[in-house]
Amino acid sequence: MKEIQDKIDFNNKVNTKISTLEAELEVLQDKMPNKDLCFLSAVEQAKLIRTKSISAQELIRAHLDQIEKYNPVLNAIVTLTADSAMADAYAADQALEQGEKLGVLHGLPVAHKDLFLTKGVRTTFGSLAYKDFVPEVDSLPVERLKKAGGISLGKTNTPEFGAGSQTFNAVFGSTPNPYDLTKTCGGSSGGGAVALASGMVAIADGTDLGGSLRNPASFCNLVGIRPSVGRVPSWPESLGWYTMSVAGPMARTVQDLALAMAAMSGPDDRSPISLEAPGEMFLNPLERSFKGCKIAFSANLGGLPVEKEVAKVLESTRSVFEELGCEIINDEPDISEADEIFMLWRAWRTELRITPLLKEHRSEIKDTVIWNAEQGLSITGPQLVRAEAKRTELYLRMRDFFKKYEFLVLPVSQVAPFSIDQEYPQEINGIKMNTYIDWQKSCYHISALGNPAISVPAGFTSDQLPVGIQIVGRHHDDFGILQLAYAFEQRTHFAQRRPPMCQS
Repeated sequence: MKEIQDKIDFNNKVNTKISTLEAELEVLQDKMPNKDLCFLSAVEQAKLIRTKSISAQELIRAHLDQIEKYNPVLNAIVTLTADSAMADAYAADQALEQGEKLGVLHGLPVAHKDLFLTKGVRTTFGSLAYKDFVPEVDSLPVERLKKAGGISLGKTNTPEFGAGSQTFNAVFGSTPNPYDLTKTCGGSSGGGAVALASGMVAIADGTDLGGSLRNPASFCNLVGIRPSVGRVPSWPESLGWYTMSVAGPMARTVQDLALAMAAMSGPDDRSPISLEAPGEMFLNPLERSFKGCKIAFSANLGGLPVEKEVAKVLESTRSVFEELGCEIINDEPDISEADEIFMLWRAWRTELRITPLLKEHRSEIKDTVIWNAEQGLSITGPQLVRAEAKRTELYLRMRDFFKKYEFLVLPVSQVAPFSIDQEYPQEINGIKMNTYIDWQKSCYHISALGNPAISVPAGFTSDQLPVGIQIVGRHHDDFGILQLAYAFEQRTHFAQRRPPMCQS
């Protein structure tokens, strides 16, 4: 009889506990509507799933609702995979229940730039020439995000072949800035940036040749990193030894970015330039003291034109670094060769990629891409050899520069977000921009160095448009720039601001 009573008592306790948990969950859900849940950091969302405070299915459903609400206006996600996402979320919940080993992004909603191959899911490269292309494999960055437990919600918008920092193409149209729908979100990873800024995903991937992760991060109040070459390896890749373009993540916070780097980094023998350090290094604590840390502070990287509003935000950050204990010195490296190096290698790569398409698809490809490809046709072997020799000289000079300083701080972009109706700024401070990428030199000159660089929210213009600052670190010191960006973020809290359209 006592045995029966004990069982009854135990069952009553269990039922009471279940009722309590259900009540707590209802309170949580009442306090946290979908829009708030979607703006929790990726780290916080991951904790909610692991503690079973919310299921992966609930989290994905909330983000799909967010997409339904905002994407018709923002056009950030151009191919939605809602059904497969919900199926993957169910599988993620089952894996948690069964005690399986979980990846660092378990159950988190992610999206992939439409330059990355996605098995069984349309990949257009933003070009009419590929409007119906469906790959048979995943690109390595996509593969790694999935392996880490990320749940793909689809593909994000990009300019045609990723050319330029204005996200528009003839397949899907333009993606506006959620902070001001009349302005550009930047690019070329613009769709991913807007999806993040509006709470549609927790993590977004992208690529960075001349600023394509850093620029949209700056324009959309996000964190975006250009990792060291080989830190996030790429495959399949026709140019396995090419070092100018890299893959990497964007996020709303520095901790989230580090989490994504943990998932995406690490060696892979399919890439001949992949670095050996494991991705787990990015799970280490980001806190550190910066007392006595020497920072070179450059307002314009050797005389580049910078809009007054951008310069004002950059200057305001000086006191933040001083509060952290840093020693700020106005200085900048001599990188006068960077422009030639970048432009030659960019044109060479574009020619290799685009010229084979021109015979059948020339009328479907935008003029600026054709111009860049035709530039590549005129490049000679001696030009490339000299450029590479200059790049080696530049590397050694930067090595000496970073013996004096641990970091270099400068603008991400020379301009604030501009009109979405403009393909690119025609002038800055009265200085004419001759090409569609001239206004990106503060980014692409850094690309030529090979050093890791990060964009972190730094403030807003008088029109309330986001502005980021760029932190450049020593060779291969990706973790170091994350640490400084984290310390800056903790002091300023700019990353906590949402776009006005997402506050109601």
